[in-house]
Amino acid sequence: MGRVLRVTAAASVPAAETAVRPLRVRLVIAAIAATLAVIDLVVKHLVEQAHPVDADFGLLSIRLAYNPGISFSMGASLPAWVVIAVTGAVTLGIAVYAWRTAPEVPNSARLALAMILAGATGNLVDRIADGAVTDYLYTGWFPTFNIADALLTCGVVLLILVTLLTEVRPRPAARPEPEPQDEPAS
Repeated sequence: MGRVLRVTAAASVPAAETAVRPLRVRLVIAAIAATLAVIDLVVKHLVEQAHPVDADFGLLSIRLAYNPGISFSMGASLPAWVVIAVTGAVTLGIAVYAWRTAPEVPNSARLALAMILAGATGNLVDRIADGAVTDYLYTGWFPTFNIADALLTCGVVLLILVTLLTEVRPRPAARPEPEPQDEPAS
């Protein structure tokens, strides 16, 4: 905890490119997160359309369920607007954190942030639509979940691994300008 991943720009990168690069990195993360969130929402819709058809694939089955709470149905007894407000605030916090740190972290951390943001966004949009999150992946030994939940979990695990395994490089200190030396009098 308390470790901040920093990556310094290479000296050979032109100044014009370094000005564009942070925005490009941020937009790529946003595009990945949006794409993954849309995939999650489309699959949820398809599963709902196929209901009541369940499918058993051995280790994983499709069984439709609705979760009005957060993970593991925590907060299910709270009013829907409270759960939406809390998950919305958390999702916004994730988005701000990803936006601010994206240019300074390794690509693996960027992918992790995109996955976390995608999962949070997919579940938030689903919850706003009908007051509950659509779950459909069933193992028999774990609560029913969805792609967004898997993205959140895998993203958090990846971010923890990146944080633990990445060498933390402090930002180089600004070099003070050398003081002019007096020339000896002749």
